[in-house]
Amino acid sequence: MTILDLAGANQGTVSFITGYGHGLYSDDLLLQMDGCFGGPDFFENQSSPRKVEEFLERALTFPDEHFDGALLWDSLQYLSGPLLEAVIERLWRMLRPGSHMLAMFNANEQAQMVESYSYRIVDHRTIGMQTRGMRRPSQPFNNRTLERLFQNFHSVKFFLTRDSLREVIVRR
Repeated sequence: MTILDLAGANQGTVSFITGYGHGLYSDDLLLQMDGCFGGPDFFENQSSPRKVEEFLERALTFPDEHFDGALLWDSLQYLSGPLLEAVIERLWRMLRPGSHMLAMFNANEQAQMVESYSYRIVDHRTIGMQTRGMRRPSQPFNNRTLERLFQNFHSVKFFLTRDSLREVIVRR
């Protein structure tokens, strides 16, 4: 299998995935977002068609149906409007039919700021989370919002963790 990890490369995840004989592509989507949209107008910059295209060409330039799975972690909750839709459409194209994505969203719909994390797979039962600081989410992501976001996918399943994170497993 070929897996895309958007939390940035770390040895734990690399060892875990490749230890099973799978290929792993890694990029830090939040770092790419900060580089392209950073500054005080972070969310407004995401509305610029030129910046959206630049971001997609920097961060998600993989062929259609290239991946068997994607680890999106909490990165989608910091994308707004046109950029979020463009990234979801690009991910749909990059994933093979029947493949899965894992995404996480803060479950507190009233939160103005949420902790963002760097994730690493420790073992088959443990995901390590290291805080990267506080960020403002683009919008609240409740179950209905997530169902609309992933409406072109085959299925969407939700799980609420004890850390107030909404885990979402999406099947193409």
